[in-house]
Amino acid sequence: MAQINSYLTFNGNCFEAMNFYKDCLGGELTFQKIGESPLADKMPPQMKECILHSTLTKGALILMGSDMASEKGLIKGNAVSLMVDCGSEEEITTFYQKLSAGGNADHPIENSFWGALFGDLTDKYGNHWLLHFDKNQQQ
Repeated sequence: MAQINSYLTFNGNCFEAMNFYKDCLGGELTFQKIGESPLADKMPPQMKECILHSTLTKGALILMGSDMASEKGLIKGNAVSLMVDCGSEEEITTFYQKLSAGGNADHPIENSFWGALFGDLTDKYGNHWLLHFDKNQQQ
């Protein structure tokens, strides 16, 4: 079965951002720098320390990132959000507090009309997060 994973593009701060997400969400984080890849000889020297690919994994959670923007450059929009379905009230609260640090707590966690805890935020890197915990489906 096909699976969709989030792949974030950064403007030279992928290493910093992915470490921030690891601190917030936990998990294992790997990086490949451009200078360590077959692309190294084709890229300008200032790009050697930039991240070609990174992956943060924690169970079924997979978040990937890179500093490799298209020729048009990095364009942030509001058409995509990162949705985290949390496993406990403690987890949603912890993730919300950590991810919103230095960013904007758009809508604090509250009881929703569908019976779940829900909140959203924009992190300090400009990425929008939706956090959800269904109290009736504790894992």
